[in-house]
Amino acid sequence: MKTAEVKRRYLAHFEANGHTVVPSAPLPAIDDPNLLFINAGMVQFVPYFLGQQTPAFTRAVSVQKCIRTPDIDEVGKTSRHGTFFQMNGNFSFGDYFKEGAINLAWELSTKPVAEGGFGLDPSRIWPTVYLDDDEAFALWRKIGVPESHIVRRGKKDNYWHMGIPGPAGPCSELFYDRGPEYGKDGGPEVDEDRFMEFWNLVFMQNEITDVKSKEDFTIVGPLPKQNIDTGMGLERISSILQGVDNLYEIDEVRPILARAAEMTGKKYGAHSGHVAGESHPDDVRLRVIADHVRTALMLIGDGVVPANDGRGYVLRRIMRRAIRAIRLLGWQEPALPILLPIARDCMSPSYPELAEEFGRISTYAYAEEDAFLSTLKAGTTILDTAITETRTSGGKQLSGDKAFQLHDTYGFPIDLTLEIAQEQGLQVDQEGFRRLMADQRNRAKADAKARKTGHADLSAYRSALDAGGAVEFTGYQEVVRESRVRALIGDKGRVEVAGEGDFVELVLDTTPFYAEGGGQQADTGVIKVGGGRLEVVDVQQPIPGLIVHKARVIQGEVRTGESGLAEIDVIRRKAISRSHTATHLVHQTMRNFLGESATQAGSLNAPGRLRFDFHTPGAINPSVLFDVEQQINEVLLRDLEVTAFITSQEEARRLGAMALFGEKYGDEVRVVEVGDYARELCGGTHVARSGQLGLVKILTESSIGSGVRRVEALVGIDAFGFLAKEHLLVSRLADLFRVPGDQVADRVEQTVTALRDAEKELEKLRAQMVLAGAGALVDQAKDLRGVAFVGTEAPEGAAGNDVRTLAQDIRGKFDPARPAVVAVTSRANGKASLIVAINAAAKGRGLSAGDLVKGALSGRGGGNADLAQGGGVPAAEAPNLLASVEKSIAELG
Repeated sequence: MKTAEVKRRYLAHFEANGHTVVPSAPLPAIDDPNLLFINAGMVQFVPYFLGQQTPAFTRAVSVQKCIRTPDIDEVGKTSRHGTFFQMNGNFSFGDYFKEGAINLAWELSTKPVAEGGFGLDPSRIWPTVYLDDDEAFALWRKIGVPESHIVRRGKKDNYWHMGIPGPAGPCSELFYDRGPEYGKDGGPEVDEDRFMEFWNLVFMQNEITDVKSKEDFTIVGPLPKQNIDTGMGLERISSILQGVDNLYEIDEVRPILARAAEMTGKKYGAHSGHVAGESHPDDVRLRVIADHVRTALMLIGDGVVPANDGRGYVLRRIMRRAIRAIRLLGWQEPALPILLPIARDCMSPSYPELAEEFGRISTYAYAEEDAFLSTLKAGTTILDTAITETRTSGGKQLSGDKAFQLHDTYGFPIDLTLEIAQEQGLQVDQEGFRRLMADQRNRAKADAKARKTGHADLSAYRSALDAGGAVEFTGYQEVVRESRVRALIGDKGRVEVAGEGDFVELVLDTTPFYAEGGGQQADTGVIKVGGGRLEVVDVQQPIPGLIVHKARVIQGEVRTGESGLAEIDVIRRKAISRSHTATHLVHQTMRNFLGESATQAGSLNAPGRLRFDFHTPGAINPSVLFDVEQQINEVLLRDLEVTAFITSQEEARRLGAMALFGEKYGDEVRVVEVGDYARELCGGTHVARSGQLGLVKILTESSIGSGVRRVEALVGIDAFGFLAKEHLLVSRLADLFRVPGDQVADRVEQTVTALRDAEKELEKLRAQMVLAGAGALVDQAKDLRGVAFVGTEAPEGAAGNDVRTLAQDIRGKFDPARPAVVAVTSRANGKASLIVAINAAAKGRGLSAGDLVKGALSGRGGGNADLAQGGGVPAAEAPNLLASVEKSIAELG
């Protein structure tokens, strides 16, 4: 049974049993501050479990895309670990509970294939239950499972939570006996390779906090309702139904693995057993390649791009592990152009958008592989140097510091370091490397723990929402609105009254104030209530449906239940609306010139200015930016009508409306159109016609991360003001250079070039002056117990390279047989520096340049026995540095 068919049957079974089919949320967990990625099917339903939001349904079913990387090192080594997986889930929000979940799961699992089920042999299914969950045990017995096949297990295995504060509960897992060829008999307690878990039924009934581990947490109390959250790994059940050994061999993954094996000349499975623990290292690497290539496809498909932090770093690490694995198998050329299209063909039956967006996806993937291959080349050079130095010094082991530096700074994999070092007859200090890695992980965990705030106390907001429902936003049609104060919220929760000088949060029945969102800044303005007056400084939506005005009482007092007038700052609103419409035009025009891959990665719409971040592999040519700006302003001249309407997601896609990667949209969406030029899903405010923008002026274009660029622009009167200042500046420069305005840039360039040439000539003259006296200094050398010593100060302002050259030049003029030490000080920016150079004869007398520098600078400085330097002391100390070196030579010479 194909994986896509397994998915279809799962959804159909639960839809036929009254469940609403909910689309998968995007992989980036944009609505949860605790997660980088969606890691479980229930994540998008957390607000329903906690009672923060009321769902439009009591039963739901989904197939959720998920990413988990804590066990990334286990990928390929077990039959069940994958970084990307799909989680079939059915959910009940206060509807059915344990009995309903168990009956529905058993029915689908055992129903014959011809009747739409999975056709699993009931005698081979082993359920587990939480230690004291007698109810679940009894329900499995009632359904016909023999007592010997029901296993009780503790918190580690049968109590489920997300690893952060939130909903949780005991669970019942279903295992399938794959037969004696996979291991020992006796159930999941004995062997989880033979007995593979394929479904977890979570009885979501508690809220937990203070989560320290899988088993160490505090139960706050019961959830508002008893809920069901189940998770069936789509890859796991597919491997069972397809009769293959592991998830890497199912139809959505095996073709990638097979092509990688063909490329590298390996025969998959030839030297491995059925059990993952009996796998040959080559087979493990092939599985890593297949898993990671598919994961990269899905992540880039959902808008993630390679970067050095956050989600982008996870993607980069996954891609580099795949590239490294195929190179270790012998393939040295770019691999993704061969493998990624195969992954696309495997996954697009379930996710057709992958085929539609493959041009964008492949652009980022191939560029990342090219960059990493360059990194590997550079890292190999650095490693070769380190190996040579180690062998020259007689060492047998490459230091852990060097291995860690290669891994951490250059992205050079430790496996490759071990392999290359072994070829050269060296060991690697793996313990030192692991210690440094552990230190880094501990820092990362501390950072993650600091970020894991859990689901904050929103009780005051929830009560305000429950009391009056969602706040109606009327700001699309009006800027003033009569309304009633539904709730006042202070620092410690709900209050009934707020007086002059108090900061308070207001909830109104209806409001024209726009809450910050979608890159658009919030409205400001005033609210007049009874005898009170408030200045609104910010507007937010802490939970969906509730608009909260953050304000200061500037006159009188305000009471809950009073009616008043809400009035936004119209001038500010119009300026922000112009910027927001301009952002849509920038987005569309960038795509016109750069292709469909130039998708939005973030934005800021503020009064008179905008910031637009977008995905593209490299810098934008200035001529392209000029053309983008030109085209935008031509659209303004066309004075196109700007309209907005509500429609379904499906219809919006049919119309070609752009949606932002990673954003989550409801069944109904708002589409904003600028004539026939731009069409985008958007909840923000806009102008009525494009001509109202007046002018858009792009100021800068820059990189803000790997594959992400930023443009900043001015809109309307702000753009006019900027151009007026630019005109004045150009006019002044034209007067100074006495050339027409269109020749100013050329004349400035000529002047800068001439200045640089003059600086180079001055540098040469300074170097000549410094070196001119070298011969005379040698003749004047002091004899310190048979050691010739020259101590001198370089001319003030001499460059560091010139000072080093002077020291080495003086040393070179001595007879090699005569022990010689040269010390040169220099002064710059109020600080003194010291350079010491000695010849081989002086080293033979036991002298060391490094020791002399450190002796003069109280342990600071660095270098080797021949040449060393240091500094950072006050400039007045320069003579003392020379005296110190001279004294040390006299004592040691």
